[in-house]
Amino acid sequence: MRSIPKAILSIPIAYDIIHFLSDMPTRFGSPLYQDNQPGSDASTVAILRSAGALIFGKQTTSEFTIVKSGPKTINPHDPNRTPGGSSAGSAAAVADFQVPISVGTQTGGNVILPASFSGVFAMKPTYNAISTEGQKPCTITLDTFGYFARSIEDLQLITDVFALKDDGPYLDMSLKEARIAVMKTPNWLCAGPGTIAAMRKAISILQDCGAKVEQVPFPTLYDGFSSLKRMNAAVVNSECQTAFLKEYQMDKSKLNPGIRGIVENGFQYTRKEVMQALDKYASMRPIFDKIAADYSAIITPSAVDEATLGLHDMGGSAFNWFLTGLHMPVINIPAFTGANGMPIGISVVTGRYTDQYLLKISKVLSEPFMDKGGFGREELEPTYGGEDDI
Repeated sequence: MRSIPKAILSIPIAYDIIHFLSDMPTRFGSPLYQDNQPGSDASTVAILRSAGALIFGKQTTSEFTIVKSGPKTINPHDPNRTPGGSSAGSAAAVADFQVPISVGTQTGGNVILPASFSGVFAMKPTYNAISTEGQKPCTITLDTFGYFARSIEDLQLITDVFALKDDGPYLDMSLKEARIAVMKTPNWLCAGPGTIAAMRKAISILQDCGAKVEQVPFPTLYDGFSSLKRMNAAVVNSECQTAFLKEYQMDKSKLNPGIRGIVENGFQYTRKEVMQALDKYASMRPIFDKIAADYSAIITPSAVDEATLGLHDMGGSAFNWFLTGLHMPVINIPAFTGANGMPIGISVVTGRYTDQYLLKISKVLSEPFMDKGGFGREELEPTYGGEDDI
C-alpha cells in the first residue's frame, strides 16, 4: 500500500464548485443545479480524503468555470479588484489564509491567472496526470486539475498525494548551473507595464545570481497571435458545445448568454477547422517539449498585468491558454508587484510529464524571486510542507 504523507493528515482543503462531493451540494455556479447533490466523490476528492485531508468546503467560480464574470468574490489584497478567474474563490481563500490549500481546474488560465492576481503559488500539472473524473467537463482536450498554496512545499505535498512521477531522478541544481529560457510568445503585445517590468526584474535577478538567461523565439511555424487564438477557440467552443448540450436542453433560458452562444455555434466554427486545430495542437507539443528539454526551465508571464479594478471581468488568459493546450506543467511564482502594489506572478514551465522536476526547479527559482521581487515573503510562509513537518 502506498504510504500517505503524514503532513496531509487533517489539513483543510477547499474545492471549487464543479467537483462532485458526496456530502456537499455541487451547483456548478448555475441556477440549473441549485438542488444538485452528487451520490459520490470526484476521484481527486476520494484520493485526498483517503490521505487524511479534510475537505473544508466549496469555493466560487464563474458559471461552469467557462465565463469570465459571475461571482462576487473579491481580491484579499484590494476588495475593489477581482481575484481572477475562473477559480476565484480557490485563489482568494488561500491568499486570505482561510485555507492553506485549494483546488481548481484550468481550461484556459483558470488556475494560473487567479494565482497571479491573488498572490499565491499554484500548479497546473501535465494534462491528464491527475484524473478529472467526477467534475463537470468543459473541454476534454484541455481541462486540467490544478491547485493553490502559499509555498512550493505545499504544492509538493499535494503532488505527492496524487503520486505524480517523472522519469528522473534529477540532480540538485544551483542557479549558477541553470539555463533559463525567456519566451515572450506571440501574445507579448497584450502585456501591460506591470508584467513587462516583472519579466525584466526576473531576468535581472537570475543574471545577478549567475544563471544563464536566453531569449527564445516562439517557433515561426506557429507564430501569429490571431491564428493561434482562433485555433484554441475552435477547440474550446467545439468541446464546450458538446459539454453543455444537456444543460441547453434542460432550460437554455437559465444559461449564461455566452454559453448559449457556444452551444448554438454562434462563432460558426466548421468541423474541418476544429479538426485542423486539434491536429495543430498535437503537432506543437513535441516541438515545445524539445525546447523545454534544452533548458533548465522556461519563464513566461502568468497574467497580462496586476488585477484589474472591479469584479465584472476576471481577467484574460492571453499568457495561459496555449500552455494549457500544449499540456505542459506550469507553476506560478507570486514574487512581483505592479504599479498599485498588487501581486504579479511569473510562470515557470517545463516539458510534459516533468512535474516533479518542475517543482524542484521552481523551488530554486522562487528563492531569489521571493527575496528580491517585491511581493512580501512574510505573506506566504510555508504552512505544512518542508522538512520540519509535524
